[in-house]
Amino acid sequence: MKTILIPIALLAGIFTFAQTEKDTIKTNEKEIEGVTVTVRKPTVESKVDRTVFNVANSSILAGNTTWDVLRMTPLVSIDNNDAIKAEGESVTVYINDRKSVFTGKELKEYLKTIPADNLMKIEVITSPSSRYEATGTVINIVLKKRDDEGMKGSITLNNRQNTKNSQYTNFNLNYHKKNFTQTLIGSYSDNTYVQKNSSFYTWYDDNSTNQIDSYMIGRSKSPSVSSTSEFEIDNKNTVGVILEYYQSNSTSNSEADRKDFINNIFDSSYEQNQNSIGLNRNLGTNIFYKWYDKEKNKILDVNLGTNYYGQSEDSYFINNIFSVADGSSTKDLGVITDTENRNYYAKIDYTQPLGKSGASFEVGGKVNFNNNVIPNNLYGSMLSGLSSNDVFHYEDQITSLYANYSRTFFKKLETRIGLRYEYIDYRIRQDIGGASRKDGYGSFLPNILVKYTFSDKYDLSLTYNRNIWRPWYAEFNPFMTPNTDGIYSRGNIELNPNPSDRLYMKLGILKKYFISARYMFTDQDYWTDYLKENILVDGKEKTINITQPSNFTGKVHKYYLYANTNQTFFKNKFTVNLGLGWYYIDNSDFNAKNGIKSNAYISYLSASTNLSYTNLFNKNINLSAWVEISNQNNGNSTTNRANVFHNISATKIFPKTQMEVSLQLMNIFQRPNYDATTYNQQGFVRSSSKWDWYGASISFVKRFGNQKVKENTKTDVEKNGGGGK
Repeated sequence: MKTILIPIALLAGIFTFAQTEKDTIKTNEKEIEGVTVTVRKPTVESKVDRTVFNVANSSILAGNTTWDVLRMTPLVSIDNNDAIKAEGESVTVYINDRKSVFTGKELKEYLKTIPADNLMKIEVITSPSSRYEATGTVINIVLKKRDDEGMKGSITLNNRQNTKNSQYTNFNLNYHKKNFTQTLIGSYSDNTYVQKNSSFYTWYDDNSTNQIDSYMIGRSKSPSVSSTSEFEIDNKNTVGVILEYYQSNSTSNSEADRKDFINNIFDSSYEQNQNSIGLNRNLGTNIFYKWYDKEKNKILDVNLGTNYYGQSEDSYFINNIFSVADGSSTKDLGVITDTENRNYYAKIDYTQPLGKSGASFEVGGKVNFNNNVIPNNLYGSMLSGLSSNDVFHYEDQITSLYANYSRTFFKKLETRIGLRYEYIDYRIRQDIGGASRKDGYGSFLPNILVKYTFSDKYDLSLTYNRNIWRPWYAEFNPFMTPNTDGIYSRGNIELNPNPSDRLYMKLGILKKYFISARYMFTDQDYWTDYLKENILVDGKEKTINITQPSNFTGKVHKYYLYANTNQTFFKNKFTVNLGLGWYYIDNSDFNAKNGIKSNAYISYLSASTNLSYTNLFNKNINLSAWVEISNQNNGNSTTNRANVFHNISATKIFPKTQMEVSLQLMNIFQRPNYDATTYNQQGFVRSSSKWDWYGASISFVKRFGNQKVKENTKTDVEKNGGGGK
């Protein structure tokens, strides 16, 4: 810990020393303009329903992608499986108020193609209104919009040295002429990464254990391009088209060693080598129409869109098996997957004020269609007891309607009442295995927000909302496939949705200090289950380990406390954001009903800070640092040790040539190492991973044209409505 605090203390010392010089800005007009933008917006804003991370024109953007900045966002953490969580819970990600079609590792790869230089802000919406689709917390990534005349843009070149070397480049072009705006963004990354994993399984029934160690080297080449065309028909009507294409061509090689023991006596072992190749493609389109009466603050927003996602992957395993009973043998197994997902949607939103009271009313709806197909084929000499091929189909239609009413009373009491109704009709089937399911259900999801401002120094807000979290389509697929560590995995066609109720309270003090508390309750969930099953291999029974998501019943109570402050010093040049969170889960009823032999209580602790200094020594040098300490507990897993993440960067700006050079140091004092134990009915597993997120990177940026920007998603109605956004 001392090694982490030392560089932060040094940075703070440099910041203080910088102010001993005369603080007179002798720069040209562009330099003064950049400083003014920094003064106008605090780095972190804590609002009634969200925390806003304002990163536009911040040194934190230099040399980073959107994925990197998301890691450094207050309230957000990312675990070793690249799952994004806010306040310890899963989230839904929006980009410019459009729900992303990606999750998990696919979302990570996509966000890595969006240069951080395009970011305006990241909103962590802890109490989303009924406008948002059925989730818990929402993360909305807001990109910049350039609408000044002429052509402008930037080119970025980045080289990053982790265990292996990676390169990243992107270009941004923007053209605005009278009523027409065209934006074109392209990127290309060539990333090489290394990961080490270790797992130790303990099973109750036969007192057996499995020790598995693996080492993987992967490489991905990912081009992407996006185009946004927007035309203002007149001062009220705007139409536009958004086109997005993303591709990832990946290869990976891994080696795994496994040893099996029964009653601490050696039984068998094997070595597994795996080679994988994969090609992912995503094409998204969105046609939108917006009518905005600025005088009456009325808005009509219509969106029509499609998304196509295709994945072609071939993994080949070679196993050298050593058994006490059967001697040694060499077998192989290949997996071919060719996934095609099609999504179609139509969405309409309307907002208008009501009377002279300052109230506003919002109503809207969305129809969403999904048609997903996952064919799997196995080949090789290890097919005994396994289904060699099948095609999984998932189709659904989700229809949703919502309404929000907002009003402020006595100039002190802000209120928002909302109701969302969703109905889903879905069909699941396997062509060969024969498993099928057809189901449908509707859900009413109320939402209430109340905020009372005692004075300009104190305010208190309270929100309640009901949520429903649905399984991801691939989690239903029951086809069993091998993993890199020798464990098999499959989905569960019988998964059910997970509803929950949330109560959230936030206290604001002096507009700088915020204390929040949350309570969440659910009586059913689905978590990762570990199973041991017997299959026939060459006429003999063989026991294999399987992971799958499973339904669990039982009451779970979650309690959360968080404190945050955002401070500025030295004429708003030095910004400090500090957050401390504690998360407590009572699983006693859940564990008792499901026979899980683990501690019934889980604590989650996190602390993070963002430091930034603008225009050091009046030499156009920007510094930033970020540190997070967390144990990242969740679900039925408890972390064995806290993790420390940190990032330090320095950027030198050359105003005359519009160039920037950035140096970034990532986790150089302590490399991230995830270590957690997961409990289930059959036993428990302790897993550890050594991440490749450490090292250094250097980035060069060349800008051209006028670089003025403005926010592109929030309207006057949304800013001023009760419970405000």
